[in-house]
Amino acid sequence: MAVVENNKVTFAEPPADFDWASLEDDRKSGSSDERVSMEQAYEHTLSSISEKEVLMGTVVGMNKKEVVINIGYKSEGVVPISEFRYKPELAIGDQVEVYIEKQEDKGGQMVVSHKTARVHNAWGKVNHAMETSEIITGYVKCRTKGGLIVDVFGIEAFLPGSQIDVKPIRDYDQFVGKNMEFKVVKINQEFKNVVVSHKALIEAELEAQKKQIIGGLEKGQVLEGTVKNITSYGVFVDLGGVDGLIHITDLSYGRVSHPEEVVKLDEKINVVILDFDDEKKRIALGLKQLQPHPWDALSADLNAGDKVKGKVMVITDYGAFVEVAAGVEGLLHVSEMSWSQHLRSPKDFLKEGQEIDCVILNIDREERKMSLGMKQLTQDPWAEIEFKYPVRSKHTAKVRNFTHFGIFAELEEGVDGLIHISDLSWTKRIKHPSEFCNVGDDIEVMVLEVDKENRRLSLGHKQVEENPWDVFAGVFTPGSTHEGTITGRAGQNFVVSLPYGVEGTVSAKNLKKADGSKAELEEKLPFVVLEFNGEARRIVLSHTRTFEEGEEIIETAPTKRGARKEGGSSASVKSINEKVEKSTLGDLSVLSDLKKQMENKGADKDADSAE
Repeated sequence: MAVVENNKVTFAEPPADFDWASLEDDRKSGSSDERVSMEQAYEHTLSSISEKEVLMGTVVGMNKKEVVINIGYKSEGVVPISEFRYKPELAIGDQVEVYIEKQEDKGGQMVVSHKTARVHNAWGKVNHAMETSEIITGYVKCRTKGGLIVDVFGIEAFLPGSQIDVKPIRDYDQFVGKNMEFKVVKINQEFKNVVVSHKALIEAELEAQKKQIIGGLEKGQVLEGTVKNITSYGVFVDLGGVDGLIHITDLSYGRVSHPEEVVKLDEKINVVILDFDDEKKRIALGLKQLQPHPWDALSADLNAGDKVKGKVMVITDYGAFVEVAAGVEGLLHVSEMSWSQHLRSPKDFLKEGQEIDCVILNIDREERKMSLGMKQLTQDPWAEIEFKYPVRSKHTAKVRNFTHFGIFAELEEGVDGLIHISDLSWTKRIKHPSEFCNVGDDIEVMVLEVDKENRRLSLGHKQVEENPWDVFAGVFTPGSTHEGTITGRAGQNFVVSLPYGVEGTVSAKNLKKADGSKAELEEKLPFVVLEFNGEARRIVLSHTRTFEEGEEIIETAPTKRGARKEGGSSASVKSINEKVEKSTLGDLSVLSDLKKQMENKGADKDADSAE
């Protein structure tokens, strides 16, 4: 026996006559049948448990951190109290389920979990609830993106925001921390995901309500509803269990950019039933129909031709809608914005929100339509066109656009005229107007013809200057010689550029040179005029004729002023030909000087003959 004295342990000595043999015999006798029966009796007082098993236990103790649970084993299980957060009313004596994770840990303590037990049993309950459409109760733990997290049988399930209620929910936080009833609507066994719905519980009841409400609807009936949702195209109104739609066009007689300008969420409004569909359960509602139509309030004194003020509400590709009275709009077509025949975008004339003056062109009160004009506020430029632009008058116009047959030029806003391609130049043969000028250029024109009734003007550009062919008749006389450059081909003939921008033609046989070779393109040579035709603007040339006899020379046709004497101007022509260099069509002053010089020479010759 050990004795502690003065912090020292000493062992007592056994008696010398102690019978160790009898003690060993007693121990052997203790393992007899009596010992076995006692051990069996003790074993029967304990529960038989296995790991990974779910058992029911009794709460025997609690504190702020832990719950002690007795399952009839040799040691109790200890569970964190946080696992019973869903059950705040837990008390000693309550029966709870636990999952046996280990019979004993290193300290000999049994390891159990209430949370794991709930999850283990929960999947069976969840699957059964979905199969039987059973209504279950869950605890809303927290908010997440797009919905709520719900504790159902210990499993975290997802409650989408769209499945909380039949009406849109804007504040999810109001449900956190509450117990709610649900239906299981989806289970993903692979990822262990559960989706529940509270909305599904009330849809069946609402469906019956909808049938009852729709069955009592009539077109034209006025009901009170609550604005449930606002979209860009209209407003959804709750009529007490069934929804109807007010299209944006039925909110107001005036133009509405967005429904939020007229109504607000949760606002109570009166609406009229416009139409409904029993099968699809669609209800069309109207709000503006409860108000008098603005056209009915429009003054009866307003007629076509009256001048009105208005506000530009909307601009389209073809015109603008102008509000001339509250809720009353008229169409101002782009063609009525300006006298110009060049249609432009309405945005070039107007801006949305702009206050303008306009004239009523047409008003139809039955159809509730009105057409407006803006150009009518200014004088029609064609009203006195024959006085402002008389025939033979000269003006400066702006090139607006081309066609294959000519140019449209604008004299002023709303007054256009056509310059035919044949009236562009006296001398050049123009295939397309774009060869002559560009859009936007200023061009000098002469008025050739005025058609006031059809609003048409015929213009000419070449008529601004004197016809140079009257002068050329005295320059390019048959038999006269001139320097020219071969510039191209025209069918079987070649084109020769002559002085003053004039072009002549020469046949291939008349291009033979003195050495027997043929002239090349861009080669400069002397040419003899074989024929001159001012009316046809044709000059026939020959290079071969400069050194040998050839085709007969055709005399120039007599002009209106009379035929020129054969030798009357030959000397002056020869003199001029020696001095003149190649010119352009624009050098009309040179031609004018040339004409005067020739006329002076002719006058001197006539005076000498008179003497």
